[in-house]
Amino acid sequence: MDLAFFTSIVKQLKGVTREVACHVVGDPLMISNLADYLDILYSHNLKALLTTSGFYFKKHTDTTLFHPAIKQINISLNAFNKNETAWSLEHYMEPILSLCRTKLQKNTESFINLRVWNLDEAMSEKAFNLSLFILLSNTFEIPLCIDKIYQERPRSIRLAKKILLHFDDYFEWPSLQNPIYGDGSCLGLQSHFAILASGKVVPCCLDCDGVIELGDLHHHLLQEILQNKRTQEIISGFKNGKAIETLCQKCSYKERFNH
Repeated sequence: MDLAFFTSIVKQLKGVTREVACHVVGDPLMISNLADYLDILYSHNLKALLTTSGFYFKKHTDTTLFHPAIKQINISLNAFNKNETAWSLEHYMEPILSLCRTKLQKNTESFINLRVWNLDEAMSEKAFNLSLFILLSNTFEIPLCIDKIYQERPRSIRLAKKILLHFDDYFEWPSLQNPIYGDGSCLGLQSHFAILASGKVVPCCLDCDGVIELGDLHHHLLQEILQNKRTQEIISGFKNGKAIETLCQKCSYKERFNH
């Protein structure tokens, strides 16, 4: 998304949200001029949430990584195990742990969340997690017992000031090829919506292919899109436990909100 278009969207977001998650599947740290986007958010008093694979920290300076616009950086540590790489775990983790050390030295307000979203039994990566927990235990001098974590399933563990280790299970991405899971409620269009790099607005960050296109910001204002008939029908449906879109019917993630 070019900077001029990004700026036009940010101006429209000011009355809708205070936080912008700068990703829909893509890794924001791949962008060499990430600081320019953060400057725009900062100039409009919006906070940035960055989610990254952890592979691209060396592309950026501390000035960018601790930019005042950044509220938190989420690092998906599963990415190391799910991508082909010649790196060792220690090589992968070195810039991540360096970021954590610098954060503690600078005593910044931003959070660093280390995500381990692979605790489910079907796709458990216990051997990887064991190596990771040993490394983190030694770095932060905090005991991380893998058996206890798998048994108690904590949502998070505090490693240091504003540095957290987050846990969850894998989830299935919604797809029109998925089986039908039926109705239910969802936080899409309630807690968030997504804007793709193309300018398409979709109900949630899992619709990365723009299947449910609510409108295009190249042609319509954001408020027009959020108030249009299709958007309002989706919102009304979820409030009544109905998933009216086919993709939503075939999304199992919404089951997390219906237990």
